[in-house]
Amino acid sequence: MRLLQGFASLFLATLLSVPAWASNNASSNSAVPGTLNYVEGQAYVANQPLDHNSIGKTTLEVGQSINTDTGKAEILLTPGVFLRVGDNSSVKMVAAGLADTEVRVDQGHAIVEVDQIYPQNDLRVTMGQATARLLKPGLYDFDLQQNQLRVFDGKAMVQEGGRQIRIKGGHDLAVAGNALYKEAKFDKQAMNGDDLYRWSSLRSDYVAEANVDAARIVVADGWGPGYWGAGFWGPGWGGWYWDPWFSAYTYMPWDGIFYSPFG
Repeated sequence: MRLLQGFASLFLATLLSVPAWASNNASSNSAVPGTLNYVEGQAYVANQPLDHNSIGKTTLEVGQSINTDTGKAEILLTPGVFLRVGDNSSVKMVAAGLADTEVRVDQGHAIVEVDQIYPQNDLRVTMGQATARLLKPGLYDFDLQQNQLRVFDGKAMVQEGGRQIRIKGGHDLAVAGNALYKEAKFDKQAMNGDDLYRWSSLRSDYVAEANVDAARIVVADGWGPGYWGAGFWGPGWGGWYWDPWFSAYTYMPWDGIFYSPFG
């Protein structure tokens, strides 16, 4: 778990004293499920190429897919949830509500990092004929190249037809065609060499750094027009905050403590 060391107490005190939506340093765009948060290499939404100018401005709408060639992309889902798409992959947005969110992995490899989730969230990822509902903070890997669904940390309920399997951290599930096979343990350390896993870990590090930097901005300037406030989640909930120095959104938990499944 990454903590905002040295900032948590000041962060909480600031929440009680600064006005909402008060910073001129933040992006004029508010994050919603589907917002592009980072891209590198060749990636497209609705056949339109993405680049650094697309970050924070392009949204993956319901029915649209993000496709990559030699490239990777990070998409925001609900506050505290990051979808990361690997090379030669395609992921479709099926539902983009705050309490009803679903993406479908149609090709390649995707990872979902869940730093915060609430009972009101219904967060689902479909892969082939199987749909996984993500139940806890953690790291979830959807690999169509190897027909594997892996839970590094957290808990998921996987359904295919009338069958349900609960998968806990450190376990995977083979998914092929219309079949779900028995869950089994897997070696998490063996995945350290996986390209998308390493990229996701690095992105998570950058988000943690942006989280600390954004806490400084909030203390100095107050909240900017990010994804926050009673109009979205109500008191006690976290949200997205645009960090101009990192040119990306970071998740800002209400209690000032930032969780990452990468440690």
